[in-house]
Amino acid sequence: MNRTSFRKLLAPSVAVLALSVSLTACGAGNESDAGTGDGASEAAGGLSGDLNGAGASSQEKAQGAWATGFQGANDGNVTVNYDPVGSGDGRTNFIEGGVSFAGSDSYLTDDEGELSAATERCAGQDPIEVPAYVSPIAVAFNVEGVDSLNLSADTIAQIFDNKITTWDDPAIAKENPDADLPDQAITPVHRSDDSGTTKNFTDYLGKASSSWSYEAEDAFPVKGGEAAEGTSGVVAAISGGQGTIGYADESQVGDLSVVSVKVGEEYVAPSAEGAAKVVETSPAAEGRADVDMAVDIDRTTTESGAYPVVLLSYLIACQTYEDQAEADLVKGYLSYIVSDEGQQAASQEAGSAPLSSSVAEKAQSIVDAITAG
Repeated sequence: MNRTSFRKLLAPSVAVLALSVSLTACGAGNESDAGTGDGASEAAGGLSGDLNGAGASSQEKAQGAWATGFQGANDGNVTVNYDPVGSGDGRTNFIEGGVSFAGSDSYLTDDEGELSAATERCAGQDPIEVPAYVSPIAVAFNVEGVDSLNLSADTIAQIFDNKITTWDDPAIAKENPDADLPDQAITPVHRSDDSGTTKNFTDYLGKASSSWSYEAEDAFPVKGGEAAEGTSGVVAAISGGQGTIGYADESQVGDLSVVSVKVGEEYVAPSAEGAAKVVETSPAAEGRADVDMAVDIDRTTTESGAYPVVLLSYLIACQTYEDQAEADLVKGYLSYIVSDEGQQAASQEAGSAPLSSSVAEKAQSIVDAITAG
């Protein structure tokens, strides 16, 4: 996969120019594993050209695996460029026509007119939104002498709202009676850029906690703490600080310690299985088009083993493209991503939970209908 930055696009021609320079290869580490299943390779093969996408940084590792497998299925004749600029910028780039598809950790809405704008970009047709990546959001921390923590949604909310400010606060101590908690200031770390991870995290806090009074937003709503750009920026800030705590896609937190979140009467650590369990039992968003698979995650589940701090990341595309080659590339790549082969490649590389068979089948039927008009 080639990665470049084209955060502020003014027109599609700018994207083409930006993509022609300063490309850095990524995702090769999964080359031996991806692209080996006959079914997906045959469905996605025989293509050539460049395919440009942008969006959720949570998808970065998975996009590397998907690009490697898809490029291999096409004998190296396809180049996939994915810029992990964040969900908000990815949706903007797609709407402005700078990229052929977007990755987003939150589905399109008309709160700021994005759904209508995407429909206009897609020649008046409803945009496609299919799930591609299911992963827990880890609440990761770096506190000397503390390797594990149990925290309820209320406690997490108060930490990120700057109401609990030291690690030996009674609320934290009550949930962790055996931990040697230091008298040390807490530094909450949040995303500085518009992020679907932030929207999912704040959605969890708003629905699972009575202590969080803010709406779910792509922009973190609380001043203070430390802000960092992208998933990698948040992880670096937590790792490089002292007494830090933040939220990030679990696949990218590395060796950082992570919080076990209270679900019902138990504390559950982030896992792909726990994330998948929540998604499978969550309802579809109301009032969506047939090509839109948006889901409203059940953040208040008490089911044993479920992990509700989860993101369901989508692929956004058009049903019809003016150019036949572009339509073929988008259809082929998205088809590979939602296939068993693509989902297993992402699971191996990024630790995500593969889509359930029923979800994958519906997504595949939607993607199969992409055409040129």
